[in-house]
Amino acid sequence: MGKSTYDQGMHVRRSVLGNAHVDKASGNINSFNADFQNFITNYAWGEIWTRPDLSKHNRSLITMAMLIALNRKAEFKMHVKASFNNGVTVAEIKEVIMQSALYCGLPAANEAFHSAEEVFKELGIEIK
Repeated sequence: MGKSTYDQGMHVRRSVLGNAHVDKASGNINSFNADFQNFITNYAWGEIWTRPDLSKHNRSLITMAMLIALNRKAEFKMHVKASFNNGVTVAEIKEVIMQSALYCGLPAANEAFHSAEEVFKELGIEIK
C-alpha cells in the first residue's frame, strides 16, 4: 500500500471492487466528477475502509445492509459483487437480507433478494 491516504484508498478500493470496476470509474473521470472521485477514494476508501477495528468482510456486510435500507439498488448490486472479494458467502448475503427484512421492511428485502440473484447469475453462481 502507498503511504498517502489516496494511495491507501486506491489500494483498498481495488481490492474490494476489483480492478475492472476501478479502471472503468477512473476512465470516466472528467472535470465535472474529478473532485468527487478524489473525495471517495480519499475519504471512503482511504480513511474509513482502512480503519483497523472492522474487517473488510464485516464492512461489506454492513454496507450491504445500509444500501438495502437506503434503497440504493445499483450500489447494493456493486457491493454484493464486491463482497466476494472480501470472503463473504452467499449464505451471509442471505442473512444480511433477512436481517434487513426485519428492520428495513419486506419490500426492501424482496428487492434485495432479486438484485442479489441478478448478481449471482451474472457471476455464474448457481443457487439450488
